[in-house]
Amino acid sequence: MTTGSAAETAARVIECFGRRVIVETPSGEQFAAELFGKRLHVVCGDEVQIRNARDVDTTDDSPRVVSISPRRSLLSRTDSRGRTEHLAANLTLLTVVIAPEPYPDGFMIDRYLAGAAFAGVRGAVIVNKCDLPEASDAPFLALIEEYRQANYPVIQVSAKRGIALETLKSLLQSQVTMLAGQSGVGKSTFTNALIPASERRTRALSESRGEGRHTTVSTALLKIPDVGELIDSPGVRDYAPALIEDALVQTGWPEILALAPECKFNNCLHLREPACAVTRAVAANSLSSRRYESYKRLVNIMRGLAPDYERRR
Repeated sequence: MTTGSAAETAARVIECFGRRVIVETPSGEQFAAELFGKRLHVVCGDEVQIRNARDVDTTDDSPRVVSISPRRSLLSRTDSRGRTEHLAANLTLLTVVIAPEPYPDGFMIDRYLAGAAFAGVRGAVIVNKCDLPEASDAPFLALIEEYRQANYPVIQVSAKRGIALETLKSLLQSQVTMLAGQSGVGKSTFTNALIPASERRTRALSESRGEGRHTTVSTALLKIPDVGELIDSPGVRDYAPALIEDALVQTGWPEILALAPECKFNNCLHLREPACAVTRAVAANSLSSRRYESYKRLVNIMRGLAPDYERRR
């Protein structure tokens, strides 16, 4: 399918390897391509225009990605040096996968969900390995309940045993979903259960550290038959959203955003302001003090009070 010029073909980036990508055309044809120009950067999910190598004056035979269509959403992160890195484009849903082992980092979950909200993407929590005995531990159940109380969809499943996969498919129906989470939580097992043909590699947890090993080495967009699309990304040990104005941080905490109209001041940041409905709810134990602490940490980062990201995370 061509658009604009007979020499250009519309395509979608379905896998990235630095300056090389795999693209798919609307007709389903897949092939490798390279980015044309040093200033062009694409991510998985981008809709792009492709030209043949002979049309862009290069000695290489590989097709070239020459432009990117406007993105409907863009999930980003901030690295340890404060630089913004884009992760995936045109998402409609981000699901954070957690498990009783490795034990979840609640603050990282919060930042992923906040980053999704900042990008205009819905967030949800998938609790994997629900069949393990540790899944019934009180602290783990309390953490899960925090996200239910914040009105996030929370689904408890076992990808390995196929428990509640149909419920998960209902959540993913007609969505472009990105799986995110710590290494070792079972994202690749999920992908293989939902899309057996994907054959994403899986590994056991590291015995020495109790942490997951990275099993997915590239970000790839895959089709879930009769359901939707899934972007599987490498596991991480931390995540921080792209920097935004401190007043907008609350948009990443739906339970705080819901209380904000009850505050005395319209520009309340819910820190030390008088007559704040949020701090009042925390004092009354009707709002998670841990989630609130997570919110304050991110506000402080955005305000420049904690420029060392790693120290505050």
